[in-house]
Amino acid sequence: MAFPAMSHDPKTYCLEQVRRFDRERYLCALLAPEPAISRLFVLYAFNLEVARVRETVSESLIGQMRLQWWRETIGDFAGGKIRAHPVAEALAVTLAETPLRPALIERILTAREFDLDDAAPPTLAALEDYAEGTSGALQQAALDLLQAATPAADEAARHVGIAWSLIGLLRALPFHAQRRRSFLPADLMSAAGVSTDLLFEGRHGPELREVVAMVAERARLHLVSAREYRREVPRAAMPALLPAVLAEAHLRRLQKAGFDPFAASLQQPLPCDALRLTIAAWRGRY
Repeated sequence: MAFPAMSHDPKTYCLEQVRRFDRERYLCALLAPEPAISRLFVLYAFNLEVARVRETVSESLIGQMRLQWWRETIGDFAGGKIRAHPVAEALAVTLAETPLRPALIERILTAREFDLDDAAPPTLAALEDYAEGTSGALQQAALDLLQAATPAADEAARHVGIAWSLIGLLRALPFHAQRRRSFLPADLMSAAGVSTDLLFEGRHGPELREVVAMVAERARLHLVSAREYRREVPRAAMPALLPAVLAEAHLRRLQKAGFDPFAASLQQPLPCDALRLTIAAWRGRY
């Protein structure tokens, strides 16, 4: 496995990766207390590594090998073996300080195996399962690093993560379509009469917006479910739940665009996103 060049210490490398490629989670992490901020950057940098496997390999088998490399690398931490990779090095230190539930790491890696298959999720339930295994498990892992994992916080983070992933996949639809990949449920596409081939060619109409609206509505319902736990969630959990604030804003903008995922406005950064998050964190609301 080729390792990235590292011009700084491992934790600085992780910070820079998250700031560059996952800005919205970066902003959420900044609202955590130290040393949890740097720990969250390491977790989110690990997420970037496994999320980008599909884009960096030419064959599914190679992608499987890279995901297995991460399994073995993390498994070796217990024996004191740390491989020469900046994210692995930072993750080893982070997990020694604040352990994560191993099941969450495995859930993330297992869910990322789906990225290696070009087939669309067969149903909306399958898409939600993917979202839960990737983003849902990630936000629950963030709770561990914040030392704020309670049953209520876990459920809230799970729902926030699913909503965030569904919305992110809708926003990334043009990117995926250019690469002839669709994360829209195959059964909804078929029922609406949407041709995947036409979608890949950039041709789409009201039928596609109908499918997007259904996925967006499911994301909204997950946000509603997450907020049912507001009174039970410890304040320390807020940085793991703050993506809900931005998810709500992205949903409103998607609705304003008539659920057209190709609308140019959807590709622009949210205005005043850092301010939104700061106010929400101060109020203890997500």
